Amino acid sequence: MAKAVTKDPVHIDPGYKMPDLVALSRALVDAYTKAVPIYEEYLEKHGSPEAMEAFLNRDLDPLNIRESYLAFLDSIVTDPTKFFELQAEFVQQWATLWHESLMKFMGQGGKTIIEPEAGDRRFRAPEWHESALFDFIKQSYLLTCRWMDRTVRDTEGMDPKQKEKLAFATKLFANAISPTNFILTNPEVLNETLKTGGENLVKGFENLIEDMERGHGELKISTTDYDTFELGKNVAVTPGRVVFENDLMQLLQYSPSTKTVFETPLLIIPPWINKYYILDLRPENSFIAWAVSQGHTVFTISWVNPGPELALKRFEDYMNEGVLAALTQIEEITGQASTNVIGYCLGGTLLACTLAYLTARKKDSRVASATFLTTLLDFEKAGDLKLFADEEQIEQIDRKMHEKGILEGRDMQQTFSLLRANDLIWSFVVNNYLMGKEPFPFDLLYWNDDCTNMPAAMHSFYLRKMYQENALIRPGAVTMMDVPVDLGTIKTAAFFLSTREDHIAPWKATYDGLRRLGGPITLTLAASGHIAGVINPPEKKKYCYWDNSAIPDDPDQWLEKAVQHDGSWWPRWQKWIKDFGGKKIPARKPAKGIEAAPGRYVRMKI
Repeated sequence: MAKAVTKDPVHIDPGYKMPDLVALSRALVDAYTKAVPIYEEYLEKHGSPEAMEAFLNRDLDPLNIRESYLAFLDSIVTDPTKFFELQAEFVQQWATLWHESLMKFMGQGGKTIIEPEAGDRRFRAPEWHESALFDFIKQSYLLTCRWMDRTVRDTEGMDPKQKEKLAFATKLFANAISPTNFILTNPEVLNETLKTGGENLVKGFENLIEDMERGHGELKISTTDYDTFELGKNVAVTPGRVVFENDLMQLLQYSPSTKTVFETPLLIIPPWINKYYILDLRPENSFIAWAVSQGHTVFTISWVNPGPELALKRFEDYMNEGVLAALTQIEEITGQASTNVIGYCLGGTLLACTLAYLTARKKDSRVASATFLTTLLDFEKAGDLKLFADEEQIEQIDRKMHEKGILEGRDMQQTFSLLRANDLIWSFVVNNYLMGKEPFPFDLLYWNDDCTNMPAAMHSFYLRKMYQENALIRPGAVTMMDVPVDLGTIKTAAFFLSTREDHIAPWKATYDGLRRLGGPITLTLAASGHIAGVINPPEKKKYCYWDNSAIPDDPDQWLEKAVQHDGSWWPRWQKWIKDFGGKKIPARKPAKGIEAAPGRYVRMKI
């Protein structure tokens, strides 16, 4: 049944505000005055012949799409039949859309040809459904996007990797040209402009200038109200002490909130691509605070935000000076020779390497159990991030890191933003610059913007060995401190948490990896994505999770027979970890140590 559609293109408030031209011109002049020094700073930084050459040779095509596009054109020329079939189908669909839209314009109903995908929040305004004009704009855009995607994906004769890269670039282009991103084709922006007399656009221009100032001449889009949050005040506030530090990390021990605790302590290894406090945002959604409340003596690693002086730090240094050093300190502090360990994302990849190393050195008893949160071990199906790790792009990254000794955190942040461009880029372009509004205070996005650098040696190794060569699954292809890594030798009991909508560590890719281990495996699949699926406290009563004690070869078979449970996976993990916790003992209070949590390292800005 078609939805009712009006003939009015947009609902206009008859009492809309006339623009104050004097005030608007004064605001524009003020914004322009602020923009001039920013423009001069940008030219000073990027206007040299060397910078322009780098832009033309590298930055103009950061995804290295040129080769894939040429292969696509060659495939069309070689066999144009499929292309013309899709073209003819597209023309027919357009004709149908035009006919049905005319019916709607005349108030005679009309069928809907295409709807946005579930979860697409760009077209929530009622005008996209109720106005015949905006409904036509929406559907014509969606038809074009579908045609572009199918044209790439259905083209035969292309290398699969080239096809995936071109499909990703096509999606980025389609996101960029969405009608929601432009003033005259976004009904919400038009309404706001009429309601405010254009003040939203002036305020949006001011927001743009402020974001250019934050980026020192480059656009750094604000995604939250940064003044709302402060480390140690309303995020990363779980009480504790820094009990050890070296060049790479600080070790935090948290104060108990129960009278007794499990004998076996718990160590958390966060990824060093981001800061650890994703697991300790606010008290109501802090996994660390919750684990403390469940009777664990919790330690976590807070990685340093490295500068050029740490350029030569290697992946194995993160194991030796990070995980192994932490285990040694925990043993000295608690007297326990064995520790339960959690590794999150890249921290889980490092945990697997550490377990293989300890097994080869016959010291695997140092880890009582291993928990892997959204962790890749087999990188064959590593998702869209793998598109950024071909030889040409790694060489570009290596050149950039050679100049500075690090991969700057904002480069990594931009890559992650591209993976979810509508949510992390274009939604804020519309909100901040077209609607002229301030972004909503959101602790998760505050953390997301608090990015970190990567040491050159470590990151080059990680990209080549993991994403490009997928070497970790081949026994001996990766070594840690001259010891060959063999995942199959790991017998430590492991709990794997994957998330069904993960775009960084796709759950089927994590499934392929967990099957490489040689010990008992417990798998839980949570709803939502890489962050929200993990940070899901029980009190929120959100999402759900699936479990299945069997681990068949096919992940789809696992899911088909898995049992769905409402709510958070945290209590499920707690039930599992109890078997490795040992007896209950009086709670351990951290020593005075070096300083109070969250410590200095997490406060380091790039």
